Amino acid sequence: MLRLNVGMKSSEDGGVGTLSIGALAARFGLATHVLRHWEAMGLLHPGRDAGGRRRYGADDLTRVATILILKEAGLGLNTIRSLSATVDRATRHEILHPAAEELRLRIAAAQASLELIEGGLNCEYEDVTQCPGYRRLISERADPRSTAGAPVIEAVAPTS
Repeated sequence: MLRLNVGMKSSEDGGVGTLSIGALAARFGLATHVLRHWEAMGLLHPGRDAGGRRRYGADDLTRVATILILKEAGLGLNTIRSLSATVDRATRHEILHPAAEELRLRIAAAQASLELIEGGLNCEYEDVTQCPGYRRLISERADPRSTAGAPVIEAVAPTS
C-alpha cells in the first residue's frame, strides 16, 4: 500500500498553513509546470496570497496525492477530472468500470510476461528457446485458440 505523508511543517509553509507551488512540487517530486497544468484542467484550485502567488493547503496536498495514485492506476487526467466532479455513485461506477477492466487486462499481461521471464530463469538448458516449459508458454501465446490454464513453470534439466 502506498502511504504518503501529506502533513505540512511550519518551515515549509511560512507558518500560515500553506505551501508555495515550489514546495508542493518538491514534496511530490513534480515539476511546477505539472501543478499549473492540473490547475488549468480544473483538478487543483489553489488559493492566492496578497501578491497573487499560489498557496496550497492540506486539501490540495490530498488532491495531488489522489491524482498521483489514480494516474498510477492508469486513469487519465480527463477521467480523474470527471471522477472528482461527481458525487453520484452510479456516475462514479460508470467512470471507474472501464478503468478497472483496463487495469485487469494490464495485470494479466504483466502476469504473462512474468511467467515467461520466470520460465527463462527456471530453465536449465543453455538455449532457453529449447526449454519445454518456455516453449509451452510461447506456443500458448502464439496460438490465440489456446485455452491456457493456470501457469505452470517447469525447471527441466537437459538430457545429454
